[in-house]
Amino acid sequence: MTQNLARTVFLLAHTGRPAAIRSAELVVKGLLRHGIGVRVLEEEARDLPLPDEVDLVKEATAQCLDGCELLIVLGGDGTLLRGAEFARASGVPMLGVNLGRVGFLAEAERDDLDRVVDRVVARSYEVEERMTVDVVVHRNGDIVHTDWALNEAAVQKAGAEKLLEVVLEIDGRPVTGFGCDGVVLSTPTGSTAYAFSAGGPVVWPEVEALLMVPISAHALFAKPLVTSPDSVLAVEVLPHIPPGVLWCDGRRTVELPPGARVEVRRGAVPVRLARLHHSSFTDRIVAKFALPTTGWRGAPH
Repeated sequence: MTQNLARTVFLLAHTGRPAAIRSAELVVKGLLRHGIGVRVLEEEARDLPLPDEVDLVKEATAQCLDGCELLIVLGGDGTLLRGAEFARASGVPMLGVNLGRVGFLAEAERDDLDRVVDRVVARSYEVEERMTVDVVVHRNGDIVHTDWALNEAAVQKAGAEKLLEVVLEIDGRPVTGFGCDGVVLSTPTGSTAYAFSAGGPVVWPEVEALLMVPISAHALFAKPLVTSPDSVLAVEVLPHIPPGVLWCDGRRTVELPPGARVEVRRGAVPVRLARLHHSSFTDRIVAKFALPTTGWRGAPH
């Protein structure tokens, strides 16, 4: 027990979900029982049945994870992406427990909570880095906005009545232009998120690449493109059309004025994820999408 006393884990939960409240209670009790400290945001603690030993912090900043070895996130995809913001800013690895539907960023399901606690106590987890993208918005040669994303930056039309008119560029050269509902600029991690819904390819996380996926484009050539991780992708919004919007991970948004240029490149800061399993990404896809594999025999031995 003594060797664990200096250890602290930060807990982030979607307190609007009853399942998250119950899960948080189980995780906190399990960690404290093994002498591992738990830190929680004060605003979330109001909705959680937490013991007095839990350390409460007032402001949701990267500094609130100082001294923590792990960030445990309980919730669906939105909560996991919120946790990714903390993980990237602090450098603390994130361990996600899926309480939603798909949860590709999660490493465990709600039925695994006891095992999650045991593995954290034993430090039986590995840490991998996931590529992010840095996003810069230009207008008339000036930088008007900067952002980042773990899954994707999506350039979209602002309203339902008119198409977004864009020209796509890769590595400083024009590729094509068309009217569309938008364009998704994605990492491999995001290939199973919005880019997947738009018809993009599934890319294994260990593959280093960037994706450019049109959304409902009115064009003969509007195929998803996969580029080098060192490429610079750009979407130019034509100046004569209504404004568009930029969404980063579906959480942060900014209006794109007519004539805006959105540039996306490999992010300088990755997000670190704690991994409990050595199972392949193939098995994860099959499980998450409930894909039929009946009849598979495998390679001959």
